[in-house]
Amino acid sequence: SQDVLYEDLCFDAQQCVEKSLKSLLVSLDVEFPWKHDIDVLFGLISKSGIKIPDDLKSAVILTRYAVHTRYPGLAEPVSEEDYQEALALAGKVFNWALKILREDKE
Repeated sequence: SQDVLYEDLCFDAQQCVEKSLKSLLVSLDVEFPWKHDIDVLFGLISKSGIKIPDDLKSAVILTRYAVHTRYPGLAEPVSEEDYQEALALAGKVFNWALKILREDKE
């Protein structure tokens, strides 16, 4: 639909991933840069000894939704398919991080 702003929805998916990973880093007492780079966050988590599942690594593509798609003219339009992919990746990363955080409390 023309009324749906997929760029905004993909930004929300990116934020879900970013906040999930940063929550995990906080629980590990790992400092992280004030950036929106998902690859950097995955790297810090890996360095702390937690293996990143292969199916989550593609979530790094969501970094592009942190800035470029939020400003008109900086990026290609975002499609519904892009949004569906972003939503699926965000859900996987969120559930993975939540599982680790819950295990940490036990």
